[in-house]
Amino acid sequence: MTTVLKVLGVVVAVLAVLAVAAWLKLRGPDIPYAELEAKYAGAGSGFVDLPGGVRIHYQETGNAAARPVVLLHGFGDSFTSWEGWVPVLSTEYRVITLDLPGHGLTRAPQGYRLTAAGVVDSLEAFAAARGLTSFALAGNSLGGGAAWNYALKHPERLSALILVDAAGWPQQPAAHLPLAFRILRYRVGRWFLSHIDNRPLIADGLKDDVYDPAVITPAFVDRWAEFQRAPGHRAILMSIAPGAMGVASSDALAAIRVPTLVLHGESDTLIGVESGRKFAAAIPGATLITYAHVGHLPQVEIPERSARDVAAFLAAHPAAP
Repeated sequence: MTTVLKVLGVVVAVLAVLAVAAWLKLRGPDIPYAELEAKYAGAGSGFVDLPGGVRIHYQETGNAAARPVVLLHGFGDSFTSWEGWVPVLSTEYRVITLDLPGHGLTRAPQGYRLTAAGVVDSLEAFAAARGLTSFALAGNSLGGGAAWNYALKHPERLSALILVDAAGWPQQPAAHLPLAFRILRYRVGRWFLSHIDNRPLIADGLKDDVYDPAVITPAFVDRWAEFQRAPGHRAILMSIAPGAMGVASSDALAAIRVPTLVLHGESDTLIGVESGRKFAAAIPGATLITYAHVGHLPQVEIPERSARDVAAFLAAHPAAP
């Protein structure tokens, strides 16, 4: 018995050493905002302080007197998601890409929870601060969910709505969920993810999101991972509840009257293309474009093609004078 206990003691000690070694290897301390801003903020960057301690980062490109187009990224992403759209749209429009709270270079107070109501209120306060009385609004994934929620609450602000693989409709469980999403199901898993450098999990998840994994380069993953290590970001990302952007319904969406374009990748395994079809069917007069061999991020996978579809739609639906 004594021998067995000694062996068990050795095994436990070895496992403890391995656990500590793994923790030391994986842990990822916060990266100060000053360091991230020096690396990623550009000439068009600006910051707006909003009520409640949120400090929104945005980048603005194009003609300041032209029709504004505001772009909202998805969960875990940042303003950089739209880099492929900006050159196309900024020739004719005032393009504003911003970081949602808990993302990119936007700061949020400790304990902030990402919800549809909170994002809508932040966007409305941002629009007021930037003098955006009328603008086109586009959103991908979680940002798409925020966009249709904003359209319902502030229709007077919008000249057009563009939903890109937007969140909202209940989804059937995917046959294969990325490891990060499986870990997020558990409280201890969320705690663990909020303290480590999630680079390997981010790479795994992003490559599952797209049709051609080659578009997810090491530099792309590094940027995602570094933004998530901004102070407080991981806690916000790990605290998001399922359906945080609300649940879409045909009755509610029927109230949207602004010109609406729905874009969706046919190979999206995270939010199936049927969701795009449901948005197009529920929103009166909506236009639907689906893309073969494209996944969850058309703005990244086929940036020029999808941006030109948006430009054509906006040209066909000019803002009211």
